[in-house]
Amino acid sequence: MIAVDTNLLVYAHRRDVPWHDGALRVLLELAEGGEPWAIPWPAVHEFLAIVTHPRIFVPPTPMPTALDALRAWIETPYCRLIGEGPGYFDLMCALAAGHRVAGPLVHDMRVAAICLHHGVSELWSADRDFSRFSTLKTVNPLPAR
Repeated sequence: MIAVDTNLLVYAHRRDVPWHDGALRVLLELAEGGEPWAIPWPAVHEFLAIVTHPRIFVPPTPMPTALDALRAWIETPYCRLIGEGPGYFDLMCALAAGHRVAGPLVHDMRVAAICLHHGVSELWSADRDFSRFSTLKTVNPLPAR
């Protein structure tokens, strides 16, 4: 199963970012592909925090519009929302111990541990920080600019 990170959701949603077309194409391929794919719960929350933030986007996305955008992806037949569950804590501890995680990288560790917990084969993200977690294959599906 492929999981997508926040940045792909943001890029697919916001037409005013340079990677919009590529990210939208990637998400549409997943949504229409007939195979299960996932959005980690932390990516849902981070998406909402980013697209509605008035210092990041002018104008920011209104919350009802942002929620509708998420709902459109979540309600596709093959999308799964994934989060913490029994056994997650042990995976998180292993990642923390093996990858010198601190500060802002704790969020990325959380997403990586959730993905590993749910058997995600690849995390698609434009964020290179995930590459530090060697037990989780990360792929940037956007073409180089």
